[in-house]
Amino acid sequence: MLSSPNFKSQRVLIAVGGGIAAYKVCELVSTLFKSGVELRVILTKSAQEFITPLTLATLSRHQAYTDDDFWQPIYSRPLHIELGEWADLIVIAPLTANTLAKLAYGMADNLLTNTVLASTCPVLLAPAMNTDMWEQVAVQRNWRQLLTDSRFYGMETGSGLLACDRIGAGRMAEASEIFIYIQSLLYTQGKRDLVGKEVLISAGGTREYLDPVRFIGNPSTGKMGLALAQAALHRGAKVILVHCPGSWEVPLGVEAISVITAEEMQGVMLKHLPNADIIIMSAAVADVKPRDYSTEKLPKRSLPENLPLIPVP
Repeated sequence: MLSSPNFKSQRVLIAVGGGIAAYKVCELVSTLFKSGVELRVILTKSAQEFITPLTLATLSRHQAYTDDDFWQPIYSRPLHIELGEWADLIVIAPLTANTLAKLAYGMADNLLTNTVLASTCPVLLAPAMNTDMWEQVAVQRNWRQLLTDSRFYGMETGSGLLACDRIGAGRMAEASEIFIYIQSLLYTQGKRDLVGKEVLISAGGTREYLDPVRFIGNPSTGKMGLALAQAALHRGAKVILVHCPGSWEVPLGVEAISVITAEEMQGVMLKHLPNADIIIMSAAVADVKPRDYSTEKLPKRSLPENLPLIPVP
């Protein structure tokens, strides 16, 4: 998890749908609270089959609302109006096929959907469902239709082993990925000024090998390039990230190309250069490389006392 900045003046409403991925919301709520965000949480009726309001109330330090609260006459104003006007950002995670369909057609039959319709803030969507469900024509149509509304921001689903034992698309983004997207939306107020733009970014430190196991390198982590890629992606750009080996995962939605040497990076960057609207070169590229390369690992006794170097072309 990345370090959490301070968002003390920001108000985020987390809306939890009914899916097994609801368990990931616990980590997300905890991280948001530690970053200083003021939180409110809504759970649908089916969400409560997977996680309890008490759990999220404890993590958010505030009552977690359900449909039962929607109909209580104890609030001075209608609850969905109060929550909708209160939020600076709404995050729906997991977004189920059912809730997606309701939002796409403007339906309002529970606290979650009523609150979204009563709000004007950005809404971040993190879908999660079985692969066949996600790939249904009707579901994809609803997804595309909802994203034509400029206040809705969709996260891509991941691929892997799902709770149904199927391997495929439909896995909800990790809590850390959702948190990073929330950061971007809170910083930019949902700005989408890079839609239709292609952003080419280089990241990490190149390696120039002496033999198959020894190389000249640098301690660049590539995290600056990663953050730039995430920010550009969240503002609507198509992002191509040309990166050297690193210990981080490539964000969903970013086209990543792995390279090792400076010459490899140069070749890939030049290939994508003609189509790029914006180029950000944040990689730490080697200036020199060993003059001689051994295709086999050099014995320790055979290592040169002085290592001849030549400039990288």
